[in-house]
Amino acid sequence: MSRYPEIDMTRVRTYPVRRRKSLVRAEGFLRPVADPGSFREFWASLPDLLAARDLRELVARVRRARERGAGVLVMAGGHVLKTGLGPGLIRLMEEGWVTAIALNGAGTIHDLEIAFFGNTSEDVAAQLPRGRFGMARETSTWLNQWTREAASRGEGLGEGLGRAYLEHAPPEGAARSVLASAYRLGVPVTVHLAIGTDINHQHAGFDGAAAGATSARDFRIFCAQVSGLGDGVALNLGSAVLLPEVFLKAISVCVNLGTRFHDLTTAVFDFQRQYRPAENVIRRPTLQGGRGFYLVGHHEILLPLFFQAVRLGGPPGTPAPVGRSKGSGGSAGRAAKLTSMAPRGRAAGKSEAPRSGDR
Repeated sequence: MSRYPEIDMTRVRTYPVRRRKSLVRAEGFLRPVADPGSFREFWASLPDLLAARDLRELVARVRRARERGAGVLVMAGGHVLKTGLGPGLIRLMEEGWVTAIALNGAGTIHDLEIAFFGNTSEDVAAQLPRGRFGMARETSTWLNQWTREAASRGEGLGEGLGRAYLEHAPPEGAARSVLASAYRLGVPVTVHLAIGTDINHQHAGFDGAAAGATSARDFRIFCAQVSGLGDGVALNLGSAVLLPEVFLKAISVCVNLGTRFHDLTTAVFDFQRQYRPAENVIRRPTLQGGRGFYLVGHHEILLPLFFQAVRLGGPPGTPAPVGRSKGSGGSAGRAAKLTSMAPRGRAAGKSEAPRSGDR
């Protein structure tokens, strides 16, 4: 027992999510167009200069990586999901362009609220002085419950939450959830936590042991995915500190275990330049070979442009899964002692969490 006093989280007062004003609603989200060809003439018209040239080169590298069976990893901050870009990521997963996703804790919160309530992003400035910031009941109760469940099942946090969202959200909500869609498609999602940074950590139901165990497992799953990027692509969408740090440590683990990143492509998309993404995503990981791109602009404008450009020309065929099983081919890391990352069957271990109608 600690010698220092702890605050009593059981005294925290909560309220229903539906009574909270949310700044983002699902009906305003990105709607990927059915015909990528309608975009073709605009894409071809962009100048072959500066950032437009870089964006074209990045798109070409993503297509080339998937056509030769290398991985494309997306690391996304929570802002990407709350600006309505989840449908674009889901479409890229469905078409085989994205092979793994990494999120911070904020991403799981926004994704849960989008799936179950169709809105997210509370007004922090209005709620904080009233002691109500992060106190919406269902979001934190369910996140904490499903984190404990994932730990008891030996799942990673992204895997466990994806399964739970798919099982419990209404069908239309699950369809717009990145985590649920990834679980449905067998695409690994890993979640990388920093304790104390997310609203569910403010509640008595938060279990640090379960969160630590599942996020630690996700780091190992993440390293297995990074090991398949020797000639692949890693995209950092809007994470300024946490995910660039996690990515650098995963690169270190993989190099130690024999992966050679001889033709690694990395890119950062953000609305301003940041030190850690520039060093830990763009420069340092590509020292063995490859190229990094830093593209500055608002996510809700720049990322739909990128997503649609990748989709031009149709899906990439059916390349082999990356980083999921032993001897998967490609770079040395892809064959280096990887255990199966396939999702566990949904029949095992029924959840006791509330169904969508119980909210």
